[in-house]
Amino acid sequence: MTDGRRARGEQRRADLVAAAAALVRESGPDAVTHRAVAARAGASLSATTYYFADLDELLAAAGTALAAGWAAHARSTARAGGAPAAVLVDAVLPPGDDAALRAHYEHLVVAGRLPSLAAAYRAGRAELDAAIGELGLPWSPQALVALVDGAAVAALSEGLPVREHVHAVVALAL
Repeated sequence: MTDGRRARGEQRRADLVAAAAALVRESGPDAVTHRAVAARAGASLSATTYYFADLDELLAAAGTALAAGWAAHARSTARAGGAPAAVLVDAVLPPGDDAALRAHYEHLVVAGRLPSLAAAYRAGRAELDAAIGELGLPWSPQALVALVDGAAVAALSEGLPVREHVHAVVALAL
């Protein structure tokens, strides 16, 4: 395979992973089908089966990409500095409004039902924890992420403004 063909193939695979990740993030893992990913990536339907043995492999690749993105977001937020409680909240919560946060937490809960996606998230958790550890707070990264996640889920389930509620809970805890 020539370098040009290899590069195009790697780009096509990356486009398919990005499309699958976007579908997971926006509509949940159940939205990931060969047809939906191909359409989102502007690729032929056969491309998804050429680059991935099955949907599990595609979901695992999407999960790996999503987890890496969360860790990169957390790391860049942590390095930007600021008040520790605010930085923690901004590092753990994904960007977006309450609807985006609801979609994020809904898809995380569903991900646990899919072994390939759950395994990708579990593997990526170390990167997220390392980024949160850079904040130097006296709690473990796992406890800090759980604090933010728990406050976010409580706000979502109670119809409260998510970021405002999470900031208040984290400020009380820290």
